[in-house]
Amino acid sequence: QVQLVESGGGLVQPGGSLRLSCAASGSIFNINTMGWYRQAPGKQRELVAAITRGGSTNYADSVKGRSTISRDNAKDTVYLQMNSLKPEDTAVYYCNVRGVRTVGPFPLDFESWGQGTQVTVSS
Repeated sequence: QVQLVESGGGLVQPGGSLRLSCAASGSIFNINTMGWYRQAPGKQRELVAAITRGGSTNYADSVKGRSTISRDNAKDTVYLQMNSLKPEDTAVYYCNVRGVRTVGPFPLDFESWGQGTQVTVSS
Protein backbone atom coordinates (compact mmCIF):
# COMPACT_ATOMS: atom_id res chain seq x y z
CA GLN A 1 0.00 0.00 0.00
CA VAL A 2 1.03 3.60 -0.55
CA GLN A 3 0.03 6.24 1.99
CA LEU A 4 -0.12 9.98 1.40
CA VAL A 5 0.08 12.58 4.16
CA GLU A 6 -0.94 16.12 3.27
CA SER A 7 -0.27 19.29 5.19
CA GLY A 8 -0.34 23.05 4.78
CA GLY A 9 -3.98 23.94 4.31
CA GLY A 10 -5.78 26.57 6.32
CA LEU A 11 -7.47 29.95 6.33
CA VAL A 12 -5.80 32.77 4.44
CA GLN A 13 -6.86 36.26 3.40
CA PRO A 14 -7.30 37.17 -0.26
CA GLY A 15 -3.93 37.94 -1.77
CA GLY A 16 -2.16 35.67 0.69
CA SER A 17 -0.06 32.55 0.14
CA LEU A 18 -0.06 28.93 1.21
CA ARG A 19 2.24 25.99 0.62
CA LEU A 20 0.78 22.52 0.52
CA SER A 21 2.91 19.42 1.02
CA CYS A 22 2.21 15.75 0.35
CA ALA A 23 4.56 12.96 1.36
CA ALA A 24 4.20 9.43 0.01
CA SER A 25 5.33 6.35 1.87
CA GLY A 26 5.00 2.60 1.61
CA SER A 27 6.17 -0.06 -0.77
CA ILE A 28 7.06 2.37 -3.53
CA PHE A 29 9.23 1.31 -6.44
CA ASN A 30 9.02 4.62 -8.23
CA ILE A 31 6.64 7.54 -8.61
CA ASN A 32 5.75 8.88 -12.02
CA THR A 33 3.24 11.72 -11.73
CA MET A 34 2.40 13.73 -8.61
CA GLY A 35 -0.37 16.25 -8.61
CA TRP A 36 -2.92 18.32 -6.77
CA TYR A 37 -6.65 18.37 -7.40
CA ARG A 38 -9.33 20.42 -5.69
CA GLN A 39 -13.03 20.18 -5.11
CA ALA A 40 -15.22 23.09 -4.12
CA PRO A 41 -18.71 22.58 -2.68
CA GLY A 42 -21.15 21.61 -5.40
CA LYS A 43 -18.43 21.28 -8.03
CA GLN A 44 -16.51 18.43 -9.59
CA ARG A 45 -12.96 17.64 -8.60
CA GLU A 46 -10.52 19.37 -10.94
CA LEU A 47 -6.82 19.23 -11.65
CA VAL A 48 -4.86 22.13 -10.19
CA ALA A 49 -1.32 21.13 -11.14
CA ALA A 50 0.77 18.05 -11.88
CA ILE A 51 4.45 17.26 -12.25
CA THR A 52 6.22 14.28 -13.79
CA ARG A 53 9.30 12.58 -12.43
CA GLY A 54 11.37 14.48 -14.96
CA GLY A 55 9.95 17.80 -13.85
CA SER A 56 7.44 18.58 -16.61
CA THR A 57 4.51 20.53 -15.21
CA ASN A 58 0.89 21.15 -16.09
CA TYR A 59 -1.35 23.81 -14.54
CA ALA A 60 -5.02 24.66 -14.65
CA ASP A 61 -5.58 27.97 -16.41
CA SER A 62 -7.16 29.33 -13.24
CA VAL A 63 -3.92 29.04 -11.26
CA LYS A 64 -1.28 29.67 -13.94
CA GLY A 65 1.10 32.40 -12.90
CA ARG A 66 -0.03 32.19 -9.27
CA SER A 67 1.01 28.65 -8.33
CA THR A 68 4.13 26.54 -8.55
CA ILE A 69 4.27 22.77 -8.21
CA SER A 70 7.54 21.08 -7.30
CA ARG A 71 8.73 17.74 -6.01
CA ASP A 72 11.57 16.17 -4.09
CA ASN A 73 12.12 12.74 -5.60
CA ALA A 74 14.44 11.69 -2.80
CA LYS A 75 11.66 12.32 -0.28
CA ASP A 76 8.73 11.23 -2.48
CA THR A 77 7.14 14.58 -1.66
CA VAL A 78 5.25 17.07 -3.79
CA TYR A 79 4.63 20.72 -2.97
CA LEU A 80 2.16 23.31 -4.21
CA GLN A 81 3.03 26.95 -3.58
CA MET A 82 -0.03 29.13 -4.08
CA ASN A 83 0.23 32.91 -4.19
CA SER A 84 -2.23 35.74 -4.74
CA LEU A 85 -5.00 33.52 -3.46
CA LYS A 86 -8.58 34.36 -4.35
CA PRO A 87 -11.87 33.39 -2.68
CA GLU A 88 -12.57 31.13 -5.66
CA ASP A 89 -9.53 29.06 -4.70
CA THR A 90 -11.46 27.89 -1.64
CA ALA A 91 -11.77 24.10 -1.84
CA VAL A 92 -10.56 20.83 -0.42
CA TYR A 93 -7.21 20.08 -2.03
CA TYR A 94 -6.26 16.46 -2.71
CA CYS A 95 -2.84 15.04 -3.45
CA ASN A 96 -2.66 12.40 -6.20
CA VAL A 97 0.28 10.11 -6.84
CA ARG A 98 0.76 7.53 -9.61
CA GLY A 99 3.60 5.12 -9.97
CA VAL A 100 4.76 1.57 -9.37
CA ARG A 101 4.77 -0.21 -6.05
CA THR A 102 6.05 -3.60 -5.05
CA VAL A 103 3.89 -6.50 -3.94
CA GLY A 104 6.45 -9.03 -2.81
CA PRO A 105 8.85 -9.33 -5.76
CA PHE A 106 6.32 -8.05 -8.25
CA PRO A 107 5.80 -4.50 -9.54
CA LEU A 108 2.26 -3.17 -9.64
CA ASP A 109 0.93 0.12 -10.93
CA PHE A 110 -0.79 2.23 -8.31
CA GLU A 111 -2.72 5.45 -7.90
CA SER A 112 -3.26 6.94 -4.46
CA TRP A 113 -5.21 9.90 -3.12
CA GLY A 114 -4.60 11.91 -0.01
CA GLN A 115 -7.29 12.55 2.56
CA GLY A 116 -7.69 16.16 1.49
CA THR A 117 -6.76 19.44 3.13
CA GLN A 118 -9.09 22.42 3.38
CA VAL A 119 -7.99 25.74 1.89
CA THR A 120 -10.25 28.69 2.70
CA VAL A 121 -9.60 32.12 1.25
CA SER A 122 -11.63 34.72 3.05
CA SER A 123 -11.32 38.08 4.73
